[in-house]
Amino acid sequence: MLVRLGLAVALLWAPSAIAQTIYPLTRAEILAGSKFDLKVEFPGTPAQAKVTINGRDAAEVIGIPAQRVPNEDGFAQTAYWIRDAHLKAGTYVVEATADGKSSTVTWEVFATPKPRVAKNVILFIGDGLSIAHRTAARIVSRGMVEGRYGGELEIDRMPHMALISTAGSDSIVTDSANAMSAYTTGHKTCVNALGVYCANNKNTLDHPKVETITEAVKRRLGMAVGVITNTEIEDATPAGMVAHTRRRADYPEIVQMFFATQPEVIMGGGSPWFLPKSVNGSRRPDEADYFRKFEDAGYAVAETDAGMKAAGAKPQTKRLLGLFNTGNVDGALDRFFLKKGTVSRFPDQPDLVDQVKVSLEVLTRHDKGFVLMVESGRIDKYSHSMDPERAIYDTIMLDNAVKAAKDFAALKNDTLIIVVADHAHPISVIGTYDDARPGSTPREKLGIYDRALMPNYPPADAQGYPPSVAVSRRLALGFAAFPDHCYNAQPFLDGENMPAVAGKERNTYVANEKYCTQPGAVRIEGNLPREAASESHSGDDVLLTAMGPGAEMFHGRLDNTRVFRVMVTALGLGEE
Repeated sequence: MLVRLGLAVALLWAPSAIAQTIYPLTRAEILAGSKFDLKVEFPGTPAQAKVTINGRDAAEVIGIPAQRVPNEDGFAQTAYWIRDAHLKAGTYVVEATADGKSSTVTWEVFATPKPRVAKNVILFIGDGLSIAHRTAARIVSRGMVEGRYGGELEIDRMPHMALISTAGSDSIVTDSANAMSAYTTGHKTCVNALGVYCANNKNTLDHPKVETITEAVKRRLGMAVGVITNTEIEDATPAGMVAHTRRRADYPEIVQMFFATQPEVIMGGGSPWFLPKSVNGSRRPDEADYFRKFEDAGYAVAETDAGMKAAGAKPQTKRLLGLFNTGNVDGALDRFFLKKGTVSRFPDQPDLVDQVKVSLEVLTRHDKGFVLMVESGRIDKYSHSMDPERAIYDTIMLDNAVKAAKDFAALKNDTLIIVVADHAHPISVIGTYDDARPGSTPREKLGIYDRALMPNYPPADAQGYPPSVAVSRRLALGFAAFPDHCYNAQPFLDGENMPAVAGKERNTYVANEKYCTQPGAVRIEGNLPREAASESHSGDDVLLTAMGPGAEMFHGRLDNTRVFRVMVTALGLGEE
């Protein structure tokens, strides 16, 4: 329904503008009652300018005075701001006019039907999880005989499914920041941005903001929130639950945003960003002690698996901060079998499955329901490093974590569970490498079509992990976007692969010679720009599977912003 409004007020400024940019962008889908910043950028200092919504002065419609900033940030532009705006459901046409030139955008502000159908939402993000990761994990974990799998993954055994398109506002290939931002705000934005539209501002923290699901459910429903990952907690995907910044690398500020928002459960790596500058190992630029701040705010603090479980078991624990590594938490293959990475330094890191179980213990102590985001983030990082075995084992770990959530949800039919990637990688299962084939190079060892024989991984343990990946016939996963590197088609048993290293010329990368002298190794010329140090994302659609109340809304092909819309609809969050 078109909301009819009518009146415009001119702002008197000086010389002319030829165009203007309006944020949110056109075709934005905005949750009714949620907060957002309206910004218009007028080039120069126009003699006359006005901003209207459905024909009426924008400030009058929104009910908040507008601010104008000539020469904002020293640029030859005049900015018009209305911060923390919110609107009722309807269709809104926003027009910005200056000296006879105008720009127009249209927004859909949507309500959600009542009653609320889900008490809880659990959103699993397999970072970079592509179809090939799912296929490979199913083969490795469940086995295959005569073309039939020995069983299904938990992420397969979910009744609702959709293809999700992941492009951002500026590129067909997204990164984790703007992809996650689409899930947590319902707005598309540009590469590296979290919870903001990408405007013409120098300060990365002063771009037009949009409310996150964390802020919305806590503000409007009093719900609890959990954010858990096996990456650094400040990394793009977990940060997307709380952050508003144009630059995902604003780690000190992102920690401040976690503290400002205070999700009830926060777990991952990245502890140096919580330590005051004077403490050895800190990466903060100031003396803020966020361990102490969170403790003073009532959080139990854990730095090991044992500490996490002990804190979670206490009935009085309603808030929990767990930081288990100075960087990323080590993946399943290293923690359980190879003991590489940082396992020797951090021997008691938790598994993602146990993080989920403890999070559910803590969050269910809050009676108004919860939203829990769970990221298996190293699927992406191991794909960037072209280390398929580690990526496969972390996909299996994600599947085990989903099993824990499904067991929880089975007790009551009140929890929506969603499993989706934020973006894809250009990776495919192309056959098997067979050491019994004549020759020594990967090309000679690769079997395709009828020569792609079933791999001979040993039977998986109770968690779905074969005890060894060093087998004679193993899956061949091919990457379509890569830097210069050397490769011999063997698993990386001595530690995570590092395909390229810095070259002699600034901002260039060359093959890591460490791998070039190994038996059977071949040198492969990259197809990515020379400033790329690792494999890159793709613009492919990703697969979403879901179950629980509200999951039936997932079907066909959807934009990534619709994941947000389904979650808030299931929670009845949109004001009528």
